[in-house]
Amino acid sequence: MPRPSASEYSPFFQTYLNYTSGKDYTILVQQYHERITESWAAIPAEKVNFAYGEGKWTIKQMLQHVIDTERIFAYRALAIARKEPASLLGFDENEYAINGTAVHRNWKDLLIEWRVVRQSTNLLFASFTDEQLKQIGTASGKPISVNAIGFILFGHALHHLHILKERYEI
Repeated sequence: MPRPSASEYSPFFQTYLNYTSGKDYTILVQQYHERITESWAAIPAEKVNFAYGEGKWTIKQMLQHVIDTERIFAYRALAIARKEPASLLGFDENEYAINGTAVHRNWKDLLIEWRVVRQSTNLLFASFTDEQLKQIGTASGKPISVNAIGFILFGHALHHLHILKERYEI
C-alpha cells in the first residue's frame, strides 16, 4: 500500500506524515518501531517528572499522551477497516493529560505499556487487507483512511521524540 495521498487525511496531520519516510506500514515498522521504543526507554528515570515550563506536560505525561493517542487512533483504524458508518469522535489531549494518572505511575510500567500498545498496533495493521487499508471513514469530522492512520501514528510518536530533544533536551 503506497503512502497516503493528501485526500486521505486532514491537512492537520501533514506535520506527522512529514516525520515519516517509506512507502508502507511494514517499512515504517522496520524503520521506526525500535528507534521509537528505545528512545523512550533511554530516558533516565530521574528526568521523567521534568516539564520544561509551567503548565507543560512532564515527560511521563507526554508518554501517557502518546500511549493514549496510539490507542485512540488504533481504534479508529479498526472501526474504519470494519466499515463503521458513524463519524468517530475527536478527543481533547489536554483533558486526557489532566485526567490521566501518569504523574502517579511507575516509569517502567509506562514503558512496558508503550511497548505492548505499539506492538498491538503493529499486529492490528498486519491483519488488515489492502482493501481495509484503503477504507476511508470520518474521525473528528474529517475523512481519514486506515492507511493514513498508520503513517500518522508513527509520525505522531516521532513528533514527540523531536519535542523531547528540542524542548526537554533529552
